[in-house]
Amino acid sequence: MTLRKAARLILVGAPGAGKGTQTERLMKRFPDLAALSSGDLLRKNVRERTPLGVQAEAKMKAGSLVPDNMILRLIINELTTRGWLKDHNVRPYTLYASSMDMRRADEGLSILLPMEHRTRYTYSDEPSASFILDGFPRTAKQAAKLDELIPINLVVNIDTPAEIIMDRICNRWVHVPSGRVYNTTFNPPEVPGKDDLTGEPLTRREDDDPETWKARLKAFKETSEPMLEHYDKLGVLVHVKGDSSDEITPKLVHEFTKRFGILEK
Repeated sequence: MTLRKAARLILVGAPGAGKGTQTERLMKRFPDLAALSSGDLLRKNVRERTPLGVQAEAKMKAGSLVPDNMILRLIINELTTRGWLKDHNVRPYTLYASSMDMRRADEGLSILLPMEHRTRYTYSDEPSASFILDGFPRTAKQAAKLDELIPINLVVNIDTPAEIIMDRICNRWVHVPSGRVYNTTFNPPEVPGKDDLTGEPLTRREDDDPETWKARLKAFKETSEPMLEHYDKLGVLVHVKGDSSDEITPKLVHEFTKRFGILEK
């Protein structure tokens, strides 16, 4: 299936809600879609020793979070490299005007230049410039920063009840060497406690503790609600509710199709 115009999509959902599964299914159905992960971009730049990667690595080694503006620069650099954004200034992309601003950025503070001094970008609406952005933004503040650089035109809130997520986690078992995941409720191993292919024992992930997950779900709700309100005001938010990935996928595809007018080849 082909898109009529570029889709710039964010999937929002609690940990364990199945965002990765939905991303894979959308990309398989709509080949124009590409997956952009802020985490993957960060690791790529660190591995390739780019200037941004070196700065980010220094932050992480010092035990600090990578500042929002650094993540934004990674995203913008990737989009411009792909030709989906065009920079109308000769100078490289920067959000800061002075060395003092840069120092404050390194401390994790955000200072955007006045609009007339920012690098100007235009974005492509060609279907081939479609992407699903993962890992950023996670807060309303981050979303507002992203808005100033490229407009997201669909945000889907994957609404899976917390009790369903907790059931998935509490019944999840993993074959560590291969990464194969089983669930005793809906995807059990052929032999309880054993990997189907190797017969080796399955284990629980260290962080699959119910209390840990309750805290993660609570933290997600506190940060995501303001961000969802932000996108709701922009008119790009839709809610898709379901207890399973198979229940969510057709609803998600319907919303995506409605927004971007799919043409059958």
